Amino acid sequence: MNKVSNFTEGKIFSPLLKFVIPILMALFLQAMYGAVDLLIVGQFGNAADVSSVSTGSQVMMGVTSMITGLTMGITILIGQKLGEGKREEAGNVVGSGISIFAIISIILTVLVVTFASSIATFMHAPTEAFDSTVSYIKICAMGSVFVISYNVIGGVFRGIGDSKTPLITVGIACVVNIIGDLVFVGIFKMAAIGAAYATVMAQSTSVILSLLLIKKRGLPFDFSLKSIKFHKNLTTQIIKFGAPIALQDVLVNLSFLVIMMIGNSMGVVASAGIGVAEKLVGFIMLIPMAFAQAVSAFVAQNYGAKKYNRSKRVLIYSILASLCCGIVMFYITFFHGNLLSGIFSKDEAVILAAWDYMKAYGIDCLFTAIMFSMVGYFNGCGRTTFVMIQGIIGAFCVRIPVSFIMSKLEPVSLFNVGLATPMSTFVQIILCISYFVYLSNKLSKEDTCLEVKEQVQV
Repeated sequence: MNKVSNFTEGKIFSPLLKFVIPILMALFLQAMYGAVDLLIVGQFGNAADVSSVSTGSQVMMGVTSMITGLTMGITILIGQKLGEGKREEAGNVVGSGISIFAIISIILTVLVVTFASSIATFMHAPTEAFDSTVSYIKICAMGSVFVISYNVIGGVFRGIGDSKTPLITVGIACVVNIIGDLVFVGIFKMAAIGAAYATVMAQSTSVILSLLLIKKRGLPFDFSLKSIKFHKNLTTQIIKFGAPIALQDVLVNLSFLVIMMIGNSMGVVASAGIGVAEKLVGFIMLIPMAFAQAVSAFVAQNYGAKKYNRSKRVLIYSILASLCCGIVMFYITFFHGNLLSGIFSKDEAVILAAWDYMKAYGIDCLFTAIMFSMVGYFNGCGRTTFVMIQGIIGAFCVRIPVSFIMSKLEPVSLFNVGLATPMSTFVQIILCISYFVYLSNKLSKEDTCLEVKEQVQV
């Protein structure tokens, strides 16, 4: 790990794919935590158990998403410092990041555990699934320190261009989670509570393995315990880059929680159906998410090196590759969603409800291929405030209002409720394209100014 991947020179497409694939596989395995919980609980439990895990995991997914957004500040800043050739500052970025997230982990754990019951009430968890939903949330929240630690470490790895190490640690942790689920849920019949314990055990394993690997291999820049403190300027920059992404992720996930609430108010079958569909969609959307993370790391280095045209080429390659995958995902999700839903539930009514909801997401697969890559580009450029704004507009001006209206139209259809998501993504694409044109013009002017200065100096 003593070598940094240089994304500012040479080919783009091949290194991009090589960087994306481990990220995708790591995201896939990380998503397996909740999916395995749902899968095994679905095989050994009932609809109430499935509803508990689906609702509880949706809440924890929102928490994880917020943390992932914040740690993007570390990834972006490390990438830009490496692109600028300032390796000595990269270690201080890591130290500042650890200081920030140590405090966040304490606050987050206390808040979620304290208000777990209120969160379940807010989510309209069905009566028969309420207590187990609260227990699932509390147990997972008490292990949130491991979620935060893993994401901080992952942010550092992505910043230095290493996407393989997180894959190794998550892969081993996923095996631990599967074994834990089979023991706690399958053998001891602990249902949702057992699934939560298995998840926390797996997450702690991934963190321990990551730390051991860092200790063995070292980092490609100076870092010691003395580095772990609040470096004023770097701390501010991490928050400046990460906070807008985190806020956007929280609010966007809140919009999906509102949709979950709408589904919960439609009964246990609809609740379980949306829960199963959301879990499947979580896997389907991993492809554009992986490209977004990869583009952020690539663009951050090139932006730091002031290679703006190369950054644009990274974006174009990412959109094309992601769109090809999106077409395949659309076909599978829209036309064979019942087969996918059957993986997580044996209940025919739940399977049909999940498929109906997933058809709308099939359409969204085409749109997210474009939108996620553009978001990754803007993040790499440090334009995270815009990313936040467009995300909030999509969530609260389109997704929530449309899903609510659709839920009131007779006959009620989960497909119509789900259509709110591709509609919001389409609006976000329009916003992203508009801002891309604006930013391109601005960066072109900066390029011109730099050229003039260089000529004057000569």
